[in-house]
Amino acid sequence: MTDHSDGDARADGGERAAAVSRETAETTIDVTLTIDGDGDSAVETGIGFFDHMLDAFAKHGMFDLSVTCDGDLEIDDHHTVEDVAIVLGEAFTEALGEKRGIVRYADRKVPLDEAVAGVVVDVSGRPHFEFDGEFSQERIGDFTSDMARHFAYSLAMNAGLTLHAEVEGVNAHHEVEALFKALARSLDDATRVDPRRSDTPSTKGKL
Repeated sequence: MTDHSDGDARADGGERAAAVSRETAETTIDVTLTIDGDGDSAVETGIGFFDHMLDAFAKHGMFDLSVTCDGDLEIDDHHTVEDVAIVLGEAFTEALGEKRGIVRYADRKVPLDEAVAGVVVDVSGRPHFEFDGEFSQERIGDFTSDMARHFAYSLAMNAGLTLHAEVEGVNAHHEVEALFKALARSLDDATRVDPRRSDTPSTKGKL
């Protein structure tokens, strides 16, 4: 079950915000997102490292974000991470509305010590995901490293993003953190409103 209530804004000068809730047999999730925020976050998923990554995502994307998730962590972290990404993606879709005036494309690379991650994004409405690289250790605390890739995939599928990501390094903590920060910075860039544009940035007239 998914419940949506969006903010009044889009790229017409109002607030671009959304609140999305989702309940399944595996997770119960509430997310609120303000795209044009201050980088404030309040996150509680039951996975410490994942909370840290979502806080970093909000901080470096200048998104105001709250996330609560009650998930089946007695099984593993998969459903929690995947479902949070699904709901967050739906929140981006809701908050952006018709996407009028947005920059649409962005390309960011972020280093963290020896690691570097790159993200190229098109807020296209056409979900597609490509990933190059691997994580150097299997786990970071209670977080399975490869779930960072799956988070990016699930976010792309549910926010309607064409997203290409890559990562390299020798420390999985650094690799995953760089990836989340690159996601944040690229989405911040791509969702900004271009003051020269009032229409949808597509020759089709719709994204």
